[in-house]
Amino acid sequence: MRKKILLLSGGLVLSLALGGCSASPPKGDGLIHVVASTNVYGDIARQIGGDRVTVTSIISDPSQDPHSYEADAQVQLSLSKADVVIQNGGGYDSFVDSLLKGANNPKVVLLNASTISGYDQKPASGEFNEHLWYDFPTVKKVVSKLVSTFTTEEPSRAGTFAANASRFTGALGLLQAAEATLRSSSAGEGVAITEPVPLYMLDAVGLVNKTPGKFSEAIEAGTDVSPVILRQTLALFSDRAVKLLAYNDQTSSPETKRVLAAAQKAGVAVVPVRETLPAGKDYLEWMTDTLASITAALK
Repeated sequence: MRKKILLLSGGLVLSLALGGCSASPPKGDGLIHVVASTNVYGDIARQIGGDRVTVTSIISDPSQDPHSYEADAQVQLSLSKADVVIQNGGGYDSFVDSLLKGANNPKVVLLNASTISGYDQKPASGEFNEHLWYDFPTVKKVVSKLVSTFTTEEPSRAGTFAANASRFTGALGLLQAAEATLRSSSAGEGVAITEPVPLYMLDAVGLVNKTPGKFSEAIEAGTDVSPVILRQTLALFSDRAVKLLAYNDQTSSPETKRVLAAAQKAGVAVVPVRETLPAGKDYLEWMTDTLASITAALK
């Protein structure tokens, strides 16, 4: 089990409309009830559905680990009343499947981002990277599914959903253009990671992950890193083999602290990455900030 330590002050306390998990409104309110496994997908659903949806996000606290999450009765109640449920899939939030089995809600529509992505979940080249919200082509596909699903639920608002999606995907298109621009100048540069969280974005800008696979796998799984693998990882910074370290600042361990210290000592830029929304930011703002940080680190 991974141990996540909140390193940012304040924590996330979001209202139901913004994705916080709290008491669900009663049915019959004329809204589409959406439950998302994390506030990342909850925010995307909110931006597409606008005032026609109410969103409950199960994971909104950065200290909660989707891989080992244990739901309470309130979550089960929200799922029993949901019209639409959004999960990441790929083993990231499998608790959703278990909870839905006991929710007695046969009419619910389940949207699974891993299935929607079309990616092989067991590629020959390695394990499936489930952190799909860093992959803009997948997010566009999820948005398209949300539009069609919301339109089926409320046909009279089809134009509203389509317009919201157009604005959202337009912003995603600008982010993809920024990735392409960065790729033209920085493709082939080496990077290090503590976990595979941002790899879709790093791949999109042409960066090469130099981190020993056994290091990031151990950190993600919460297991010990062998001394040999740790030395190889630390050498990336002293040898100037990488231009930046993408550091999951929602997870801390003695090994990641040593990696962070080694990067800082060597003058290697550190780009913080996350698995849930930062306080006060929506999905598009968060991704824009992350890509801007990567761009600045590569200059």
